[in-house]
Amino acid sequence: MKKILMLALFVVFGLSAYAQNVKTGAESMNEYLPLLKGKKVAVLTNQTGIIGKSHLVDSLVSLKVNIVAILSPEHGFRGDADAGEHVSSSVDEKTGIPIKSLYDGNTGKPSADLMKQIDVLVFDLQDVGVRFYTYLTTMAKMMEACAENKVKMIVLDRPNPIGFYVDGPILDMNFRSAVGWLPIPTVHGMTLGELAGMINGEKWLPNGIQCDVTVIKCKNYTHATMYELPVKPSPNLPNMRSIYLYPSTCYFEATPVSLGRGTDAPFQVYGHPNMKGYDFKFTPRSVPGAKFPPQLNNECYGVDLSKEPSIEEINKAGINLEYVIDAYTNLNLDDHFFRPFFERLIGRDYVRKMIKDGKSAAEIKAMWADDVEKFKKQRKPYLLYPEN
Repeated sequence: MKKILMLALFVVFGLSAYAQNVKTGAESMNEYLPLLKGKKVAVLTNQTGIIGKSHLVDSLVSLKVNIVAILSPEHGFRGDADAGEHVSSSVDEKTGIPIKSLYDGNTGKPSADLMKQIDVLVFDLQDVGVRFYTYLTTMAKMMEACAENKVKMIVLDRPNPIGFYVDGPILDMNFRSAVGWLPIPTVHGMTLGELAGMINGEKWLPNGIQCDVTVIKCKNYTHATMYELPVKPSPNLPNMRSIYLYPSTCYFEATPVSLGRGTDAPFQVYGHPNMKGYDFKFTPRSVPGAKFPPQLNNECYGVDLSKEPSIEEINKAGINLEYVIDAYTNLNLDDHFFRPFFERLIGRDYVRKMIKDGKSAAEIKAMWADDVEKFKKQRKPYLLYPEN
């Protein structure tokens, strides 16, 4: 075991040292390798599960950890599938380990048969801190599966790139879906490790069951840390600007307006062929990770957010509904502008109504101010890192 730990330390310190001296949970291998010794292990991860320049799976295989299965979330193990795309189970070519997709048409949980084959589940995904980003839902469902099958779960924590603020309404559970699974604000300001503790502590799993979960914490991280992701978390979040704008522009997914999928600036532009008064234009194309984007091959007119406002202005504003309000007003489609998916994303029914009534973004934000304060108090016992 001592040799394994020495090799682990070599892997960590020889290959890491990226991203502002923050050390992710995956890098602290000496803390979790002993929990894997002699166990049958499944690893739920994707392209973000890295230790320096090495992938977590490759590192664990080199250390003789018995990985019997790799589980893959939305976008697949390599992170190149479209949002929500069916991803078939397969085999990892490099290691020969079976890959079990959670997006192969099932419920988002592994089969009971697979769970019986494992002793420990290692979870390592880079989240982006927004309720409708599905990796959080994936973790909650895995906690449920582990609790039901008495499987130990280890969460290798990673920083939240927008962990420095909380914003948005707490989800009305009548709108619960894969893009909104927990009663939390849109921007929750927590890491997945912190949320794992909150899921147990608040008894959010069915019938109050508890998951035996150990969180391997980040080092040198606080909620004020401006952490830049070393690997893009999914195909259409290619840079930090797209991640910072994501809580404000993702609502276009529930409208006919393009948010730039199929361009080189997804979540950083918005437009529609019938929007008037704009000089900026773009045309969505079929590209890897966005094979059939909204408004495919149609020239769209709209707004370019890829250079302005500044990052500081974006983050100071938090969730900014001005973009959605602008497009709604310009297109004059009334209820044809919104799809039912809108409530699943925003989490409440009053937002659509207020937009239709001509209310401002500031007036709508004021409606959820109490939710934000309530949640900040509720989450406090579960925070693993300083707030500043």
